[in-house]
Amino acid sequence: MAGAEAALQLADHGWQIELYEMRPAVQTPAHRTGDFGELVCSNSWKSLLINTAAGLLKKEMEMMNCRLLPIAYKSAVPSGNALALDRQIFSQLLTREIESCPNITIHREEVREIPSEQTILASGPLTSEALTRAIIKLIGTSHLYFFDAIAPIITADSIDKDRVFARTRYDKGTADYLNCPFTPDQYHAFVDALTRGKKYHAHDFENDFFQDQDFNFYENCIPLEELARRGVDTLRFGVMRPVGLADPRTGERPYAVIQLRAENQAETAYNLVGCQTMLLQGEQKRIFRLVPGLEKAEFLRLGSIHRNTYLNSPAVLNENLQFRKNPGVYLAGQLSGVEGYVESVLSGLLISRIIAGDKRLLPATTISGQLWRHLITPVENFQPMNANFGLLPPLAGNRHDKSRKKELLAERALHDLRTFLDHPESAIT
Repeated sequence: MAGAEAALQLADHGWQIELYEMRPAVQTPAHRTGDFGELVCSNSWKSLLINTAAGLLKKEMEMMNCRLLPIAYKSAVPSGNALALDRQIFSQLLTREIESCPNITIHREEVREIPSEQTILASGPLTSEALTRAIIKLIGTSHLYFFDAIAPIITADSIDKDRVFARTRYDKGTADYLNCPFTPDQYHAFVDALTRGKKYHAHDFENDFFQDQDFNFYENCIPLEELARRGVDTLRFGVMRPVGLADPRTGERPYAVIQLRAENQAETAYNLVGCQTMLLQGEQKRIFRLVPGLEKAEFLRLGSIHRNTYLNSPAVLNENLQFRKNPGVYLAGQLSGVEGYVESVLSGLLISRIIAGDKRLLPATTISGQLWRHLITPVENFQPMNANFGLLPPLAGNRHDKSRKKELLAERALHDLRTFLDHPESAIT
């Protein structure tokens, strides 16, 4: 995502781009194609609403003429007030856009050493072993990593439509989610099966380079069965919470729910929302068929577990997102410590602006500006970060309407960003 955004942006500015992609010649444990921007985890780019951090971030990026967002909108599938993509259409459209750009030359080969030329390193959380070793050679012991899990995808025609109901939480937007309702007995049987299910271990899928490491999951990517082990009610107060989802057939709220979200524009496939897992494949089929309405589920993709890599960026980057030990190399994407698709696109957008000549830090009142600061501000325990309102400084005074706090934060951010962009001569904010 980050590399594609940066390449298109700089090509638009007249730069001649040499774009390296190792796939499909060398694949990762999670990718399946050689297309650019292949989504391997969720197909959701989160909320579009301005009173959410994800929605505000998209608005900020639109103001900065983000290149990937218009492609994402063309690839959208019904998902209420969120932006979810048909992953195949998105990657195909993005690939077509890059291949048709006269200023971009594509090289289908693995990069095994850090180039000596001016380079944007946007190799992603599944950076190859060879390039990972080259990075470690450059930065020493500041290498970190975590593990990530993805959720199963099932066919639409294998869902028992008589047992599920269509509804969006609190009826916000159109009813684009299918909800699988649980009774108390069904929920406890499901949780029990999850906690007893057999799962993968590191040696089942990782090479020798990472075999001796313990699992270290980023909090937003914890497998469903690991959450279930935290306590019997963890899931129904978390990813399986039923609030705002009364069953229209009974008027009653279920004890718990699992939501299904369309995977493609034809709505022939559905993703089990929040059900990322590291269960063995046979166990997944058995356990997820305990979900009401999925008794005969046909799986198009089973969940899996893979390594995601990121660096301690504040320790190794300068304020322009360049390696201190090699200023000719910029670091972008999830490898740099942003978390999420849109946040990764943002990092490529930021670096393209820097290279194109605008090195001013974005306003501190914006999500974009704060994510940039996250990558360059030293902290004791650096962790990946996604868009959230907690990044923003508080509103001035105490007289504002607290019920509109998020809207006011968004209004301030967009106002400050517009002023910043309209006055390129302004100092760093």
